[in-house]
Amino acid sequence: MTSERLIRRYRSWYAKLLRLYSSPYYERFGEEMKQTFTDLLRERAQEGRGLFSFAVWMFVETSAGIMRENITYLIRQNRNIIYLALGTAFILLLPLVAMLFTDQVVWDLTDFIVAGALIFGTGLAYELVANTGGTMAYRVAVGIALAAALLLVWMNLAVGIIGSEDNPVNLMYFGVLAIFILGATIARLRPQGMARALFATALAQALVPVLALMINKPQVRGVEAFMGVLGVLGLNAFFVMMFIGSGLLFRRSRIRL
Repeated sequence: MTSERLIRRYRSWYAKLLRLYSSPYYERFGEEMKQTFTDLLRERAQEGRGLFSFAVWMFVETSAGIMRENITYLIRQNRNIIYLALGTAFILLLPLVAMLFTDQVVWDLTDFIVAGALIFGTGLAYELVANTGGTMAYRVAVGIALAAALLLVWMNLAVGIIGSEDNPVNLMYFGVLAIFILGATIARLRPQGMARALFATALAQALVPVLALMINKPQVRGVEAFMGVLGVLGLNAFFVMMFIGSGLLFRRSRIRL
């Protein structure tokens, strides 16, 4: 096989290898790299030096460069997601370390998986929704709404808001979240629609303790029982204020969708 035919074959293989670079990198440097590779092969052929070993060395070196560039490109394009993953891991380290020093914190593998999914999922939702071209008010509103939803789920699963986590009344809070998700879907994330969805969510949140009192009809006797009921009402009021605050911010915001 003549040198020119070998050069064309190696160039063809090298061109296919270069396609593994990220599109921006290939579009910028691909043709130049192919031409440089071809010129070097022809120089070696004119000097009577072997082509195979040089081609193998270039393929190995270029493959390493492709790996480095693609990793860099991935990090550059998904920097916030990587930071989010690292932040989630750091938060999960806190209970893990606490378990080494106290018996008051007892988490199993399921707890870590659920907590990690909640934290990372909430952060990812914020990243996807808040960066759609909205104003600062829109981004803050999204953050407050998602933080309220995260706290509501976390507290409900961990200890329960009304009574213990085994109290079936607490399932009504998932109805509150369903209203939030349904409202956001109908609103298509537009500010005015999101405001209405958050106000509806706040109303549902406020109704939960009222319905719970009507269903359970607790006998409030003594200061401790009274403070327990007052604590539940206060905690629900906190979530109501978060949802209302988020809704008010949505009403003042603008977004380009």
